Amino acid sequence: IGMATARRLEGFGLDIAYHTRQPREGIPYTYHSSLTALAQAVDILIAIVPKTPETHRTINADVLKALGSNGVLINVGRGWTVDEAALAAALKNGVIAAAGLDVFYDEPNVPDGLLDLPNVSLLPHVASASVATRDAMADLVVDNLIAWFDRGQALTPVPETPFTRKSG
Repeated sequence: IGMATARRLEGFGLDIAYHTRQPREGIPYTYHSSLTALAQAVDILIAIVPKTPETHRTINADVLKALGSNGVLINVGRGWTVDEAALAAALKNGVIAAAGLDVFYDEPNVPDGLLDLPNVSLLPHVASASVATRDAMADLVVDNLIAWFDRGQALTPVPETPFTRKSG
């Protein structure tokens, strides 16, 4: 998803930078070894990360401060990633300019601290709301069910799902 987003942003003539645990070979974008370093280098920080213990509230007050007063945070990954209290404070105090949030920590509940701010755009999780994407999602559900009953293993297992197939 990150690479697809980066390729689309290239069309706007933007310089693209990224942060992951390790730099990736063959990518023409600038790698930053920390999230804070990335935030310092960009004007728009787009969070597209999975929900893992390592990503829990990684976008915190320090990262928002590094993003700066002209910075914009976009989160379309997981609400788990953003410290929403720190984000609300950063938006209220001009630490960052604005935010666009498609996901929240306690979905579908939006924190009160974000609801009345004029510099935040709040959406229900609609990043995948296209006919083509939803059709592909439905096809994947069916393919996972077939794999589950044929082999006892889903094609795309979800790590936080504790279910395993019982034999017999």
